[in-house]
Amino acid sequence: MRKRARLAWGMALFGALLAARLCHVRLVWTEEAYPAAAAIQMLAGKTLYRDIWYDKPPLAAVVYLAWGAHTGLWLRVAGAVYLALTCWLVWKLARDVWGEREAWTATGLLAFFFVFDIPAAVTVLGPDLLMTAPQVLAVWLAWRKKAFWSGAAAGVAFLVNTKGLLVLVVCAVFDPRGVAAMALGFAAPNAVAAAVLAGEGALAAYWDQVWRWGFIYARDTPFAHPLREGLRRTLDWAGFHAALVIGAAAYLGRRGETAREKMAWWLGVSLAGVAGGWRFFPRYYFQALPAAVVAGARGLSRMGRWRWLAVAALAVPLVRFGPRYAMLASDALHGRAPDWSDVKLSQDAVDAGEIVKKAARPGDTLLVWGYRPEVFAVTRMKAASRFLDSQPLTGVIADRHLTSTKNSAPEWAAANRKELAGAAPAWIVDGLGPLNPALAIGRFEDLREWFSHYREVGRTGAAVIYRREK
Repeated sequence: MRKRARLAWGMALFGALLAARLCHVRLVWTEEAYPAAAAIQMLAGKTLYRDIWYDKPPLAAVVYLAWGAHTGLWLRVAGAVYLALTCWLVWKLARDVWGEREAWTATGLLAFFFVFDIPAAVTVLGPDLLMTAPQVLAVWLAWRKKAFWSGAAAGVAFLVNTKGLLVLVVCAVFDPRGVAAMALGFAAPNAVAAAVLAGEGALAAYWDQVWRWGFIYARDTPFAHPLREGLRRTLDWAGFHAALVIGAAAYLGRRGETAREKMAWWLGVSLAGVAGGWRFFPRYYFQALPAAVVAGARGLSRMGRWRWLAVAALAVPLVRFGPRYAMLASDALHGRAPDWSDVKLSQDAVDAGEIVKKAARPGDTLLVWGYRPEVFAVTRMKAASRFLDSQPLTGVIADRHLTSTKNSAPEWAAANRKELAGAAPAWIVDGLGPLNPALAIGRFEDLREWFSHYREVGRTGAAVIYRREK
């Protein structure tokens, strides 16, 4: 009977996760289009980093090869499967630390927030969400004193997201005697990845794009007072996730609880990871979500009748985002484009991609100016150069380039534009110039002669489409 209950619970959770993601089946979010664009180039025979500028760790793009880097149905099913896997790992961890009651609660809470969290974050299989499963696996293995494999799981997390290094720190807290074996385990997948990159002649480029560019990105926050902004956003997150916060506080405030100090470290280190880059985007908080869920589940299970106060707090995200799923489902069933400000720019990029796709000839290549990887996801065209977006060409980081011209890497960007001038894309989609004319592709003096070979052939609300003249 217990096995049947587990199976029924698992099927119900997977069904809910899949149904929620299918509501987004007609949407392409920018942060998922970027790894999809990189994977599409890999499928076309290019090598990551050497031939493709990609500023994320390799597995964040490589995983998209599993479903051919397709968006739509395949991506949504893959996302549901991945989230269900993460829920299963949380179930294993909570059961081993406390028992099945906490395991049921933890998986229910995690599945709930995998549906009713910020859509632009929770829908996207990007580095932050992709790190949740290896993070939980690493902590679970550390709890079970399987130090080498715990370190290996943390190493996989690091190959998905550079903040995976903090997962290793958490594992060391859970199993301090296994630190040496953990370090070996962490090194194993990273040594393999480094060997592959070196064999492809891409190791130096990996360092430049993921680490050198990453350091520039991290030090150049868009906020005048990042600590103040971080505190505000963290308080907002805590209020939105009040059910978890109440449960975790009840657990961490009770002396004598199993693994209390270790769980506190896990939550604290994860929140420190959220601060990395000084941006505090909603997706960054996924690093803290598993720890908050596991600790919260234990607290809720010990609160007696007061647990309903925390359960009632779930109404906030439910009311905030529940109606949106109904609207998206209705739009999908009736074939309508969603009328939603959050996806307006993404939909515009998709529209631009459709225009190019209809007119392109076999063998045509593409340059996307701006941060509009949706165009590559729609057209599946080969990039004419290494560059999938204009950040490394303008030096202006995407989180500000719609309103600012601050160049964070002027010399590097100039060298990249010189490289670009040696390419001859058949098509250019400028998804930045209409929004920030100072950064339009035609405004760069060192590209002016090169750009003179292109003429405008189409427009959308936020993009200009150019074709190379013979």
